[in-house]
Amino acid sequence: MRLPGRLSAAIEVLADIEARRRPVSEALKGWGINNRFAGAGDRAAIGNLVYDALRKRASHAHVMGSDDPRALVLAVAVRDWGEDPQALNAGFEGDTHAPAPLTDEEIARFGRGDDTLAATGNATRADVPEWLEASLERGIGSDWVTQLRAMTGRPPLDLRVNLLKSGRERVAKSLKRFEPLETAIAPNGLRMPAGGRDARTPNVTTDEAYLKGWFEVQDEGSQIVSALAGAAPGEQVLDLCAGAGGKTLATAAAMGNTGQIFAYDSDRARLAPIYERLKRNGVRNAQVRAPEEGALDDLAGRMDRVLIDAPCTGTGTWRRRPDTKWKLTPDLLAQRTGEQAALLDEAVRFVKLGGTLVYVTCSILPEENVDQIAAFRPRHPEFSVIDAAGLWATQLEGPVAALSDAQGGLLLTPLSTGTDGFYFCALRRNA
Repeated sequence: MRLPGRLSAAIEVLADIEARRRPVSEALKGWGINNRFAGAGDRAAIGNLVYDALRKRASHAHVMGSDDPRALVLAVAVRDWGEDPQALNAGFEGDTHAPAPLTDEEIARFGRGDDTLAATGNATRADVPEWLEASLERGIGSDWVTQLRAMTGRPPLDLRVNLLKSGRERVAKSLKRFEPLETAIAPNGLRMPAGGRDARTPNVTTDEAYLKGWFEVQDEGSQIVSALAGAAPGEQVLDLCAGAGGKTLATAAAMGNTGQIFAYDSDRARLAPIYERLKRNGVRNAQVRAPEEGALDDLAGRMDRVLIDAPCTGTGTWRRRPDTKWKLTPDLLAQRTGEQAALLDEAVRFVKLGGTLVYVTCSILPEENVDQIAAFRPRHPEFSVIDAAGLWATQLEGPVAALSDAQGGLLLTPLSTGTDGFYFCALRRNA
């Protein structure tokens, strides 16, 4: 397919998402099934157009004066991919798969787009829903617009080397055709930076090294908070929201397959993939606890470390799932914060005297992060916050890159750490 056909396909996919309220991945998969003539390169390019459009939906719509699928895709082609409007029109001529030619008004809007964008509101320039403005400014600070603009770019592909089976140099050699780089902060990570325009993301999960369990796909931010959690060999650890097991696997490697990790999740479906992943990674010190009544009763007061990777709005992953940015509502945020408070209170009974409670989210909103810690501490005064800067110095190299908050937690962002957005706070039980 040529670019005009790819643009038309992206417009079709965005229209399908809007009409049927489908997740992006489902809409793209559906388009691919219905258009089997499209090659892998075509599907990647169309996906890039769709995701780029959603990442900057507000600013693109402002420039174009419309947020319909055609306006958004054309905006991506010109503003993000560097296409010239007149050259696009020339390419559309005689192509039966091309969109309708750009109008004089559309071409004029591109000419004055940056000037009008500079004069518009912060939410539009940051490409976020307006109702989140006050929350983001409170949680991130006065440069929140700059921070959020960094979240509109494409994410890299990050890998965590599984030290139970391999080493970073060995994995890098196995994947040298993808030209991986060492991660800047995480000690055992590799990164493939995102490409521009129609670049394809490497399919590393078909590589022999992945099938052997030498590495896992894991954002560097997730690797960083896993390292900050500080699990040590021989400890007893409860992963209370284990899900598919990403942090369980990282913790097992940090513990050198010693001690015991109890992986639990209240949702049986989320927990299902963990079994195969544990086997492939060679993890022998993890015990999966299914969500049944009394499943964790025997762990009360025994855990050296309890990790809460809390269910959240996922605002820190907006680069990867930009459609969720525009679906988020105050009601959903309230639901998540209620779940998080309940999980923090539930975790208390498992932490032994002198043990550590680790709270993590993939959110950048203060309601899910610093506010939760501020509310938790009066309810449980026996817990005190552990200095996160000290943990960083112990577990990671270099100065603290993340943003600090009033409760002693850390916020990772694409601009500050080059990662997805994550929040981390650790508390010690003193009495």
